[in-house]
Amino acid sequence: MKQFLALLFLAALSLSGCTGSDPIVVIQLHPTNPDILYIATNDYIYKSRDGGKTWSNLSKGMSHSRVIAMAIDPAYPATIYAGTKGDAVYKSYDGGQRWTSIRGGLDDATISSVVNQFVFDPADDTHIFLATTMGVFESKNAGERWTKRMDGMKEVLMVVTLGMDPTRSSVLYAGTSGGVYKSVNQGAHWQQVNHGLVPEGMVKTSRALSVTSVQVDPFTTETVYAATLAGLYKTTDGAVSWVRIGESLQDQMIVSMVLDRARSGVMYVAARDGIHRSEDGGTSWVALNEGLATTNIRSLAQSALDPQLFYAGTNGSGLYRSTDGGAHWEALPSVFPKE
Repeated sequence: MKQFLALLFLAALSLSGCTGSDPIVVIQLHPTNPDILYIATNDYIYKSRDGGKTWSNLSKGMSHSRVIAMAIDPAYPATIYAGTKGDAVYKSYDGGQRWTSIRGGLDDATISSVVNQFVFDPADDTHIFLATTMGVFESKNAGERWTKRMDGMKEVLMVVTLGMDPTRSSVLYAGTSGGVYKSVNQGAHWQQVNHGLVPEGMVKTSRALSVTSVQVDPFTTETVYAATLAGLYKTTDGAVSWVRIGESLQDQMIVSMVLDRARSGVMYVAARDGIHRSEDGGTSWVALNEGLATTNIRSLAQSALDPQLFYAGTNGSGLYRSTDGGAHWEALPSVFPKE
């Protein structure tokens, strides 16, 4: 029951309004232009072309369903995908000016599902995986058609996050409402890999442990990190077994995790008590909250161009930027146009 209530709390962070500015649920940074970034709040998608100084509303042509996930095509960054609550997937070919619904294969799951994450195959930008509350879906034609990939996931339905091995796209990890599953054949079959992650007596329960983020270490791909609503876990053997890390963190309900693009063993996590960094693979941690007016963080992103550049979205207190790896934060203008 405790894990179930925690899961409902996380959903509330994304799906309910709050005082002040809207929660910033998603941050997407342009892969080649440092001035362009996108954010999604509870109600709208916004784009900035000047590093966050001014914003334009990009939600015209979309439904009123809330955007939970976004992704930028790594090969053609003018192409953007948006995953919603209750209205499947939208796609834009012009940087968000116009949107097209692409839900072929998702129709049966549209009304009740939430699209949580997109993952691109690094070898083929038309090959995409979706993590949704109705399972994993795959498209081999840039989202024109989706196919459900849940063989082997008999104990769970809700998939919150996906992690792909950057050196072997056939290897995928799925973070679910019941721990972690692994596939070695691009999602054709999944195997539960919860040893050390979920207590033995809870392995078969659908609410054993909700995983909010699972990421493969780009420097050592047998090392994988799983952030959950009840702590942080690490495997160094491709999920044969897991160990608990980060127990010194005050808040164990981790909502966002970033593995540093430039330095091995360096990682960042965000929760209700702010942002913390580890430089030794999760053994020790330091707080990075200087300049933040609130420590209630909802989203965190690192630039692909400058590893020292970070953006942090809060639950109602706006957007922040750091140019020194999180050591100091500055607030960005948070006046987002409603139309």
